[in-house]
Amino acid sequence: MAGIKIENLNKFYGNVQALFDVDLEIEDGEFVVFVGPSGCGKSTLLRTLAGLEGVDSGQIMIDGRDVTTAEPADRDLAMVFQSYALYPHMSVRENMDFGMKVNGFDPKKRDDRIAEAARILQLEDYLDRKPGQLSGGQRQRVAIGRAIVKNPKVFLFDEPLSNLDAKLRVQMRVELEGLHKQLAATMIYVTHDQVEAMTMADKIVVLNAGRVEQVGTPMELYHKPNSRFVAEFIGSPAMNVFAPGAEMATLPLTRDAAYVGCRPEHLELRASGQGHTDATVKVKEQLGGESLLYLETSSGQEIIARVPGEDETSVGEAVGLHIPDNRLHQFDAAGHAI
Repeated sequence: MAGIKIENLNKFYGNVQALFDVDLEIEDGEFVVFVGPSGCGKSTLLRTLAGLEGVDSGQIMIDGRDVTTAEPADRDLAMVFQSYALYPHMSVRENMDFGMKVNGFDPKKRDDRIAEAARILQLEDYLDRKPGQLSGGQRQRVAIGRAIVKNPKVFLFDEPLSNLDAKLRVQMRVELEGLHKQLAATMIYVTHDQVEAMTMADKIVVLNAGRVEQVGTPMELYHKPNSRFVAEFIGSPAMNVFAPGAEMATLPLTRDAAYVGCRPEHLELRASGQGHTDATVKVKEQLGGESLLYLETSSGQEIIARVPGEDETSVGEAVGLHIPDNRLHQFDAAGHAI
């Protein structure tokens, strides 16, 4: 496997700049997730790594080798796309074998690699079936198997689970995490789903408008976001972020604080008049083990609180909201963490 180093990478489409001075290091064997909203540059960055897109300046190193201008086939990568892109007239075995056959691999080695990939992905019983006879999850496994047989230095995944239903996405997330541990491989995964990012990644790269906003472990980004953008993007529900008015004058804020934030689960509900501000419960979503309270302050600020499922707070009730000092996030006017 291999580490990756990206230095000062810039990418233009005509007069439009898609990536701005991207600097990033990925360690050998890491599972790294690129995450961000649509149009943030995460897929573009992945495609420049794969060699499917050229770059205008900067450098890409894989396993210590400069591959900035190398052809995709010369980068020792394997990519799994959002669409399965399987050959419908070929069996599972033939789909996994095709790339090796075209590149002149020894037939015995091809058979061994297919058998090993099928074992890892639990596809042994499906090798002679056509893609049309498989479920969506099984077809995605075949696409992953086609990557595994190449024995690449780096695996690239471009939103591979977005075509699956919710239950199957959860199952495949678990399978991909297990696959990473089993192969001890360097994997880079692109998604717009921050829940996928939080649950799967060793390290998350948050992109915003073509720039790297923050890099860190899931819990570093969750508890120590370095910007308002990261604070509101990572977490479900998102962090409450608002401009503190007179109704929250008792908050211990620094002089430069233009916005304050607090995670929904860190808000403490108290009796009306006993918190930093009062709010009225507008909606209550009961989810079993927990409930979400959608509240509104007197100034019209909307706030979400996560409470235990047995909490008896009701719609229309006025409550006090207290933000513990150690759970308070502050941001300046430009959105940078203070």
